[in-house]
Amino acid sequence: MSTPRRRITMATTWLDGCSGCHMSLLDIDERLVALARDVDIVYSPLVDAKQLPDSVDVGLIEGSVSTEEDLHKARLFRQHCRFLISLGDCAVCGNVPGMRNFFPLDAVLDRAYRENVQRNPQVPTEGVPRLLELVQPVHGVVDVDLFVPGCPPPADAIWHVLSELIAGRTPDPLQVTRFGK
Repeated sequence: MSTPRRRITMATTWLDGCSGCHMSLLDIDERLVALARDVDIVYSPLVDAKQLPDSVDVGLIEGSVSTEEDLHKARLFRQHCRFLISLGDCAVCGNVPGMRNFFPLDAVLDRAYRENVQRNPQVPTEGVPRLLELVQPVHGVVDVDLFVPGCPPPADAIWHVLSELIAGRTPDPLQVTRFGK
């Protein structure tokens, strides 16, 4: 009789981005059932868990690090996840959120909250995380174990990476995706 394989724990989060990488994760469709046999999603915006467990096998971070809250989440994931994946072009290189790096932060805030507002123009200070001076990719603030490019990465690329990890192999995402694809 064979010993059952240990289930892998996985956590996901999104930082500054569009959540398209999580939508691609959901686009693995019926393979989600197969994934559920081997993986426990212990923390994610897609599930109800409110606290990241102390120890997680695999962490997926989507989005760039643009706010103090993003920085805190990235550090928390690195601290608690044994294997950390930077998922999608925003996490890998900053992508669209990083476009603001070409302008002074005060100019960005003025444009968004003063110049383009008809009523009560003011930069919000309550209820929103403070923006960092520069947007960074995830590996700019924490060590990352694997980069999965794509905007968003195709569902097949995400499936490839996860199924390789489940099988105990190190995946090569560039076999199935590239930047912007």
